[in-house]
Amino acid sequence: MSDAKQTFHLEGASCAGCVRKIEGALAEVPGVEDARVNLADKTLLVHGNVAPDACIAAVEKAGYGAEPVRVSERERREQQRAEEHRHYRDLLKRCVIALGLGIPLMAWGILGGEMMVNSPGQQLAWGAVGLLTLGVLVYCGGHFFTGAWRAFLHHNANMDTLVALGTGTAWAFSMLVVVAPQLLPEAARHVYFEASAMIIGLINLGQALELRARGRTSAAVEKLLELQDPTARVVRDGQEQDLPLEQVEVGDLVRVRPGEKIPVDGTVDEGSSLVDESMLTGEPVPVKKAAGDFLSAGTLNKNGTLLFRAEKVGAETRLAQIIEMVKNAQSSRVPIARLADTISSIFVPTVMIIAVLAALVWFNFGPDPRAAHTLVVLTSVLIIACPCALGLATPMSVMVGVGKGAEYGVLIRNGKALQQASSLDTLVVDKTGTLTEGAPRLTEIETDAAFDGSENDLLQLLASLEQGSEHPLAEAVLSAARDRELQLLETSDFEAITAHGVQGTVGGRQVLLGNRKLMEREAIDIGDWQNKVRELGEKGSTAMYASVDGKMAGLIAVADPLRKDAASAIERLQKLGLRIHMLTGDNQGTANAVAKQLGIDSVHAELQPEDKERIVGELQNSGSHVGMAGDGINDAPALARAEVGFAIGAGTDVAIETADVTLMRSSLQGVADAIELSRGTLRNIKQNLFGAFIYNVLGIPIAAGVLYPFTGALLSPVIAGAAMAFSSVTVVSNANRLRWFKPEGTA
Repeated sequence: MSDAKQTFHLEGASCAGCVRKIEGALAEVPGVEDARVNLADKTLLVHGNVAPDACIAAVEKAGYGAEPVRVSERERREQQRAEEHRHYRDLLKRCVIALGLGIPLMAWGILGGEMMVNSPGQQLAWGAVGLLTLGVLVYCGGHFFTGAWRAFLHHNANMDTLVALGTGTAWAFSMLVVVAPQLLPEAARHVYFEASAMIIGLINLGQALELRARGRTSAAVEKLLELQDPTARVVRDGQEQDLPLEQVEVGDLVRVRPGEKIPVDGTVDEGSSLVDESMLTGEPVPVKKAAGDFLSAGTLNKNGTLLFRAEKVGAETRLAQIIEMVKNAQSSRVPIARLADTISSIFVPTVMIIAVLAALVWFNFGPDPRAAHTLVVLTSVLIIACPCALGLATPMSVMVGVGKGAEYGVLIRNGKALQQASSLDTLVVDKTGTLTEGAPRLTEIETDAAFDGSENDLLQLLASLEQGSEHPLAEAVLSAARDRELQLLETSDFEAITAHGVQGTVGGRQVLLGNRKLMEREAIDIGDWQNKVRELGEKGSTAMYASVDGKMAGLIAVADPLRKDAASAIERLQKLGLRIHMLTGDNQGTANAVAKQLGIDSVHAELQPEDKERIVGELQNSGSHVGMAGDGINDAPALARAEVGFAIGAGTDVAIETADVTLMRSSLQGVADAIELSRGTLRNIKQNLFGAFIYNVLGIPIAAGVLYPFTGALLSPVIAGAAMAFSSVTVVSNANRLRWFKPEGTA
């Protein structure tokens, strides 16, 4: 997909049907590769090389409004908050006015007041009430009628259509009763002005409550945005000055005092301090930063003054990319939403047909007064069936769930990954860097009797040989040589032999370092050293044979310490019902020792890089739902093959780019957090969908009068309006329950 993307603010979108129409209109615009509507914050994200005007024209052609978002994310959020606050107060005002008329009228009817029109005096009185109701419809419900008219002009129908038809029909029928009662049977001369006013008032109240609850769903992005200070103290020409963040450039020297947030990404030039990175990584313990260390924007400087050089600014900072990833994921779809989308696409026209058919049945076969019953049924079906709850059921939960993940350092790339993580039953874990620290250390070195030198002499030769190697174990050997202050020798003819080891000429001597296969290939007699290798392997160390000038010279052992929380993370994942498979290129003995310490049953050792992807595929072919956790470039194919790839945050960019979920902490606990969050979110989505479906499945037949033969009463349009208004509030409120989600590991 193209990197080019544009964001638009939408006007008039209110339900799943609107989303479908807008995205469908954009799909026909040349150059648009993908278009996604975020109903929760009323934005449209368009990918592809396309002119903004073409996108706006397509949206307007579909019957809605759009304008490009030209301000920063922080400013857009502030504008959106101000607009929502204004809209909330406006909705409440309209609600009060509409209910101010509707409640007294309804009380009049309940208390036995005359609601019929049988005399000129009643005509005058109810005519005045009718004009007041018209005023309510125009002022308090005008946006429903303009929305319905706009949709009609574009051959569409949406939630506004149903509200306008329902309330408009009740008012028009009542005015017919007032103006020409002689046209109707005496028993049908009932007015329903209170229904129109009450429905408009209740729906406005429902929208106001929904707006307030919806604002809380984007709390995660708000928190991330709050991590950025709007200014930075920049040192230019020897002078320190506070500049807006947008004016900070790459290469600028930036000073951060105690208690201030790091404004941009960069590397420390002077000073040292503890930096709290918990907002980004979830790690609770502050990290000491000194010259040469990297600083991330949004982290908090605790106790010292730091002078650092800006390396990434604006949208390039790690924090900005996290915010962008969270926003994109929040507006993405989960596969389970397809059912709701399919139903929504035909819902409004279907409901209109059902309403007309039900009205015809009541008009032709219903008991007297038929006209009044017909009107009540028609209005109730149209009002109760608005699909707004259906449209909000999944996006609201995804928005809260993805945001909640970001709070715990779990960055979910899209809704599909969020859903698929809930069904995983197998987790494939790369050992090095995932279960272990990924920084091996030399633990043992022994020389053979045939070697003419000391341990340091052998280490000097092996470290000199390894300086040409990129293998993680080589760094352990070099590090040990540095610790012993050994001078490295000149090396030539270096060769890395895949899955065997390395060889080369060091100081004129032929040196080999590797496994038993390398020794066998070069016909080196390893004597009894294999027993020592087995013994070290059982302790979790990786032992390698060393040969000098064609003779066995000794061995070295390297161990990669387990992460402190690896065992507890594995235990937690197993409690979640996952089978753990450990993959490693290490030898079988070392792999078994590590697996035994962690309680892992299934071990795949001595693997080539391409084997990891093959094993993931084999597990999938056996019917397992497989997730993969890794951190290296060689994990990327397996991460991509797995149903959900989890990249450990300290891993390579390739692994992070390939994975579906990035863990900001270098801990497998993040995988358990992600799976718990995924299951919680999917459960929440199902609750919402069930509530929305059951509401419509039960509501429409009841509104159509199927209970009349048993109860002798029809559903009041006022109750239908209240049910419709509060169905959306229920869905949004249920989604907001996810805000209290807490992974078990943090309890």
